[in-house]
Amino acid sequence: MFERLREDIQSVFHRDPAARNAFEVLTCYPGMHAIWIHRLSAMLWRADLKWLARLVSNFGRWLTGIEIHPGAKVGRRFFIDHGMGIVIGETAEIGDDVTIYQAWAAPAGTRASVTRRWVMASWSGRARRCSARSRSVPGPRWVPMLS
Repeated sequence: MFERLREDIQSVFHRDPAARNAFEVLTCYPGMHAIWIHRLSAMLWRADLKWLARLVSNFGRWLTGIEIHPGAKVGRRFFIDHGMGIVIGETAEIGDDVTIYQAWAAPAGTRASVTRRWVMASWSGRARRCSARSRSVPGPRWVPMLS
């Protein structure tokens, strides 16, 4: 657990030149708080405690302004910078070493038998005001998959 926390803090230092020290990252970066809360809610989701997972997730949204569904798959060293308004839906998959900036949305897809999932490749990033709501693929690193 502490190794993962250390890895998260280092990822902030690698991507945000404004980060001054580990204490500041631990206490003042809502993107990190949202990811840590997501890890807890995802653990509850996998344990089939869906209601409790959604409750924890909604608390995290209220606290940080960043919504990450407990069913979303999030990779290692994921960093959300200036995250107010970011929404990551249930079927989204985000790879390792991804950076997301302000006001970006990954939709949950549909409840039909064929679900559209959005997969963000490792080592990619999205600029602010980017949306993945249409059938078009919003960037060269995006890979829409049918499951």
